[in-house]
Amino acid sequence: MAQRKMGRPADQRKALLRNQVSYFLWYGKLDTTLERAKEVRKIAEKYITMAIDECDNTVEVTKEINNEKGQTITATFTNDAPSKLAARRAMMAFLYRIPDVQKADEDKAEYRDRTKGVKHPLVEKIFREYGPKYKKRAEEKGQKGGYTRIIRKGPRKGDGADMVTLELV
Repeated sequence: MAQRKMGRPADQRKALLRNQVSYFLWYGKLDTTLERAKEVRKIAEKYITMAIDECDNTVEVTKEINNEKGQTITATFTNDAPSKLAARRAMMAFLYRIPDVQKADEDKAEYRDRTKGVKHPLVEKIFREYGPKYKKRAEEKGQKGGYTRIIRKGPRKGDGADMVTLELV
């Protein structure tokens, strides 16, 4: 897959794209140049497609646990299937970790309880929100892809670069 060079060395270009894709998937909207938006769109749609394919792919696991009293307890857990785990790890390797912010109407204890088991909130958001949402949309419309739109805003004042807003549909 050929990428645009965007006038930057490879390490800066990759960091820029990781940052913009992470921001875009977290907030759902991004103001940037047309060239960057096309690259961000390509990567973001790939991750959304992965989430659509794997969002319902889980496995029920039953384990027997011995507690300190010597009793055997049978517990059932829901784990990711191997393909969903691979998709999750691929996303975690590329996307930056964006911490979930505390809401205005919640205290520290509620925030701690809400974010307790979530190490990568962005990856969880992709699998829990975007995957089911766009899976339902794909079934209704009978098409895959097209999760984003580019709205042109006009040239930037300083250098005349074409500015756009990239947003999720």
